[in-house]
Amino acid sequence: MQWCYHTHMNMNTVTIPRRIVKNDDLIVMPRRDYEALLEFRKIQEFKPTAAQRQSLVKAEANLRKGKTLKYDELVGKLGFAN
Repeated sequence: MQWCYHTHMNMNTVTIPRRIVKNDDLIVMPRRDYEALLEFRKIQEFKPTAAQRQSLVKAEANLRKGKTLKYDELVGKLGFAN
């Protein structure tokens, strides 16, 4: 495997052999961003129950129909004090 790296007028150039990215995309990102992305793998994905899925479908339908609550209405229905 041959890598080519050189600097020209404060611009870095890296040549990556085609066989490395032949059937896949190549992404270059700062290590800090990559490590932050890896942290997301530790978060468990939300898997709704059947009842929750049904509620989400109903909520999406209401949203499409424009049936929404204003903030104060929501607070009142939830029983919180303003």
